[in-house]
Parts: sequence; structure tokens; C-alpha cells
Amino acid sequence: MYEKKVAPIALDHIRIGDPFWKPYMELVRNHVIPYQWEALNDRIENAEPSHCIRNFRIAAGLEEGDFQGYCFQDSDVYKWLEAVAYSLMWHKDPELEKTADETIELIASAQQPDGYLDTYYIIKGLDKRFTNLMDRHELYCLGHMIEAAVAYFKATGKDRFLKVATRFVDCVCENFGTDPGKIPGYPGHEVAEMALVLLYGVTGDEKHLKLAKYFIDQRGQSPLFFEEEEKKNNNECYWNDSYMKKQYYQAGKPVRMQKKAEGHAVRAVYLYSGMAEVASATGDASLFEACETLWNNIVQRQMYITGAIGSTQYGESFTFDYDLPNDTIYAETCAAIGLIFFARRMFEITGESRYIDVMENTLFNAVISGMSLDGKSFFYVNPLEANPESSLKDYYKRHVKIERQKWFGCACCPPNIARLLSSIGGYAYEANTDEIYMNLFIGGEIEAELGGAKQKLSVETGYPWNGDVAVTIHNDAESEFTLAVRIPGWCENYSLEVNGEKIVGADVISNGYAKLKRNWKDGDTVVLKMEMPIRLMEANPRVRADAGKVAVTRGPLVYCLEEADNGKLLQNLSLSDAPEFNCHFEKDMANGVVVIDANGHRTSEKFWGEDQLYRVYSDNKKEDVRMTFIPYYFWANRTPGELLVWVRR
Repeated sequence: MYEKKVAPIALDHIRIGDPFWKPYMELVRNHVIPYQWEALNDRIENAEPSHCIRNFRIAAGLEEGDFQGYCFQDSDVYKWLEAVAYSLMWHKDPELEKTADETIELIASAQQPDGYLDTYYIIKGLDKRFTNLMDRHELYCLGHMIEAAVAYFKATGKDRFLKVATRFVDCVCENFGTDPGKIPGYPGHEVAEMALVLLYGVTGDEKHLKLAKYFIDQRGQSPLFFEEEEKKNNNECYWNDSYMKKQYYQAGKPVRMQKKAEGHAVRAVYLYSGMAEVASATGDASLFEACETLWNNIVQRQMYITGAIGSTQYGESFTFDYDLPNDTIYAETCAAIGLIFFARRMFEITGESRYIDVMENTLFNAVISGMSLDGKSFFYVNPLEANPESSLKDYYKRHVKIERQKWFGCACCPPNIARLLSSIGGYAYEANTDEIYMNLFIGGEIEAELGGAKQKLSVETGYPWNGDVAVTIHNDAESEFTLAVRIPGWCENYSLEVNGEKIVGADVISNGYAKLKRNWKDGDTVVLKMEMPIRLMEANPRVRADAGKVAVTRGPLVYCLEEADNGKLLQNLSLSDAPEFNCHFEKDMANGVVVIDANGHRTSEKFWGEDQLYRVYSDNKKEDVRMTFIPYYFWANRTPGELLVWVRR
């Protein structure tokens, strides 16, 4: 019942030529991956050092020195290798592959005789390994190692890295469990759970699936392992004095009893992704129900309009329902990417488009905002309101930057973006033996075995700037299969044609997809035209930060005001009661963007005395202005300045 209905089409069967996404993919391949390699080797001037490669060299005995950086520093190179693997799937690059092979050999040379591999403890003392699972990230690093190793194996056919990862898994299997003498623990930072199911899909070894299920089933059981670990090893938990306590790690109670997304946002969605994987692989109904409950809590009560999650800097965490401040927001890029992982798995199990709606919204807004258009600077935090002076002088807003940073000491986000964008084709197109799903409207050529025959789909679209999508089928012989085209949740009016004949949507819509089942012939065409009106969105009245305000959206994009177009003091702008909008395409912005103008008002300072802080209310202090909205992801790519998404009416 919970088996996945579809799987991603292999990246070497997808040739993306999309005018929006192709430049991003090429940017990652030509600039981001090489730039991040320089960063991992501490060769970026005026950027925080990574220490990552040097730690491996020290652990392998090739250099002398102490461990530097965060305890999870190893994961940065694993995510980089995963991005490399995806890039190699759709663009062969012998030099890049050679660099990756050499890096894998360096990693392998640090591996211990029993398979253990974590540079933090190899350098600082193996006698302390597995003594602070709560905070020291060994199993987190293992998870990212597995994901990279599987991707590299699929990309190149080389199993060197896969064997290294599998040996580390064997070491964990030997040491963990509820049997006498074993450690009854689980990861403090989740990711190993979904990675182990991925590994099981390649190896077919049941112990890999069993370990993933063990980590999930054991989590939060009484007595709480992290509390016992604290006592035994004299560890200190920073969160014991917070309202979250062990729920910071999603470990305060069993996962099936958790009804709200709580604690560190990235850990949470990584865990939920693993829960969905295990529920699907084992047919666990109660675990899947927990996934649905947690999903609904996130998207109905704790998600920003951009798809961002994690509303507070304190613990990079969820707080409580409807608490969505815009200026003290955290909204880590990694958390948005983790939500996409969760969405994809829920879709694959259910076939319901509502999960892809969230994926698309998050991708276009909360993810690509995290990287500059040149791929050389990054946001860790993605605010919906920003003021340069507040970021500089307000202690509680110092995490909100108005310029992207070259690198971070804690550099989880940049390689996470790289691996996601390098593999975007697999999110866009998924299939089984008889159906192919168009989840995201990304142009290019897709090859798949459908209806027992080879098919090629050519897709052309101007998305997200317009809603026109054209698909042409190419095959050698007529064959029956289903082409499932998503009708986005934002789309209220559309037309659909097959070979020029109109299709009545109600006749073919199932779970948010237009399912076109027929005998397809070479040259058959499908044309989807979606109207893309400008929409004013309002938040639930319980969201205090957005009361009396609206957000401007068009298609999948959230728009914002930026100081570069509208001047300072954006909070003084308001839309007219009946705003007139005008859209125009600015080809010189980035690779071209649709900009929106609207009529509104500005509260003018000239009606105030210089030393007047308060006065009797008067409505006669507004000036008519024309306001300019740009796509949210595009902000901070020009002159640094203020940002505002939610605008007063």
C-alpha cells in the first residue's frame, strides 16, 4: 500500500535545455563545483576557512596538525562529491572525475581497520567515538557519505567509495542495537535514516534497511538515550534549559507520537524524509500516518509563503503554530532543501500533486534565493524582511544578512544547493513502467521505457515567466502509456490540448494531475496553457507578523520590494485599495525576469517635524507612488539594501 508509485528518471536520460534551469545547472557545473572545491581546500581569499580537506589529510597521516572546524566538517566534502556525481551523470568531465577519484582515495586512506571513518575522532581520539551521539554528528557524516557514495556509483559505475561507506555502515551495525553490549542510540542530527534506505536500494542488503528502521523506532523511547548518554559520559545538553529540551533533536518522544514539527528544522525534515522512506520500504502504516500528520503541521501552520521553514535563530528551529516573523526569521537554506526531500518522498508514495506544489514553491523561492546569480556567494538565512542597519546593530537580527557571504565556517548550505540543482531533472520527471509524471515544468528531452517501448519526450516552456508548456512524443512504434501533467495548485484557469483537440480537465484530473492515457504515436503533441494572473495573498489572521498585509505572487514566484527600486523605508509603502498591476520582462536582469509595477502610497516624512516622535493620528500624509516588485529569489543581487515581502494595504 505504501510502496512508491514512481521513481526519478535517471539523470543521464534527461537533457535539460530549459532557459531558466539550464543556466543554473551550468553555473553549478562550471563555477559552483570548482569554487566549492577551492573553498574546501581553503583557497578562497577573505572567506572563512573550511579545513575540510586538511582534516582528511591529517586523519590519513599525510600531514600533522589538529582537527579544525566543526565536528561535522567531513559532510561538506561528501555533499560536494554528491553534486559532482550528479553533474557527471549529465555531463562527462574526465578532469572533474579524476579530482573526485583522488578525493575518494584520500577519504579511504583515513578509514580505520574496523571501517570507522570520522576525522574529528580519528584526530582527537578514537577512545571517545560514539560517546556523544547527541552532538558530535558521526552518524550525520555517515549519512552524507552514503548519499554521495551511492550517487557516485550510479554516475561512474565505480564502487570504491560505495565500499568505503558500506564498511562504515558495517562498523555501525556491529556497535549499535538493543542487544547486550551494544549502544542503544541513534543520530543526534538525522540524515542516516534516509541514506540507509538509499543504500539498501543499491545493495539489497536487509541489514541496511533494518538499521534505518532501528534508528527511527528507537528514537525517543524511554529511557531517553540522550539523557542516559549525558549521565554516562558527562555530556552537556545545551537545550535542557530551553522549552525544546530533547525535542530539539526530535528525540523527546517516539516519532509516532510526534504531532508537531519541533526543534532544529533541518534535523526535523531530514528525519521525516527518512521516516517516509522506511514507511514505504516496510509498509508501516503508523509511521506513514505520522509523516502525514507532521507534513500537515508544517505546511498548514509553520511554513512561510516562500516555502521556508524554521522561524527562529534560537536553535535554527521551529517555534509554535503561526509564529512566522519576517525580520527575525531563520529560514535556513538547508531546511528548505530538506522540505523538498520530504515532499518528494511523500509524492512518490501517494502520487498526490499537493506535495509537488510545495516542492515547486520552495524550490523557486526559498532555495535558489540562497545562492547569488554568479554562484560565488550564499545566504544561510533567507529573510522576508531586512534592513541593513538592523542587521548591523540589532543583536537579535545579526544573523540576517543583506549580502550573500563567500563561504561559511558551517558551510552546509552551499554544497546542499549544488547537489540539489545538479539533480533537478530527477525531481522534475518521475516514472514507472506505464506512467511518466511531469512534476516540474522544465524544458528538454526525456527518455524513458514506457508501455514496453522506448519513448522520448521533447518539452518546451517559458516557465516560470509564462504558463505555456508543449510536449512532443517521439517513438518508433505506437504504444500505450500515461502522461501525467501536473496542474499546479496556484493555477485556476488553463487549457489542455492533445494534437489540437481540447481535453476537458475534469475528465482526466486525478490527484492534481491531468492523466492522459492513450496510444501515443510519433509526433503526438500535448499543449498546456496556464493563465498566470498576479495574485495578492493574505496570511491566516493568527500570523501576527502579516496582519493587514499582502504578498504579491505570480505563478510559482513570490515577489518582493527592494531598496534598489523603491528607495529606503520600505515599511512606509502600501498598495492602493484597488492596485493596478503591470508586468514587463526585463531581459537585462539576470537571464531575464518578469518585473511587476503597481500603484500605491508612501507615508512621507515631510509631514513630520524633525524631532517629532509621536503625534495625533492623521491620514493626510501619503504620496502616490509607483512600486516595483521583483522575484524574491533575485533580491540582493544588485546594490545591498532593504527587503520587504509582506506589504501593507
